[in-house]
Amino acid sequence: MEIALRAVEDGDLPVFHRQMTDPEAVRMAAFGPEDTSDPEAFAAYWLRVRTSSFVLRTVLADGEVAGNAAVYGVTGEREVTYWIDRAYWGRGVATAALRGLLAEVSERPLYARAAADNAASLRVLDKCGFRETARARGYANGRGQEIDEVVLVLEG
Repeated sequence: MEIALRAVEDGDLPVFHRQMTDPEAVRMAAFGPEDTSDPEAFAAYWLRVRTSSFVLRTVLADGEVAGNAAVYGVTGEREVTYWIDRAYWGRGVATAALRGLLAEVSERPLYARAAADNAASLRVLDKCGFRETARARGYANGRGQEIDEVVLVLEG
C-alpha cells in the first residue's frame, strides 16, 4: 500500500467527518473534538485546526483519503496528532503517515499524548521514536470522562 501526505483540501472534510464520527474510532482515540456529530461544530473545529496547525496533512492510502495528521502548538511545545480511518487500522498506515509527517518537520522536541489503553497508537508512536515521559489524567471527549493518558516525547 502506498502512503502519501498532501495539503488538506476542502473536499477532504466530509471524509474526515465520516471518519471522526465512527463511534469505535472516537472511543479508541478518546481525545478529540468535543462534538463531531454537529456539522456546524465540526466545520468550526476544522476552521480552527486549519488556521492554527503548524503542519496539517491529509493521509492518502493508495490515493484514497485515509485520515489526517498534524503538528500543532507553540514552538518548543509542539505536539503531533493523527486520525486514521478504522478501515485502515492494523495496516501500517498510521506509522507510515507519522513517519512522513516527522520527515517534513525537523523541529524537536515534539510531543504526543495517547489514551493509556490505546495500545495501537502507543505502538505507532514507539515505532516512530517517541518515548514515554509521564502519565497523566485528562478529560476525554470520546469517552465522556477523565482517563489515564501517556505523554511522550521525540527528542532531536
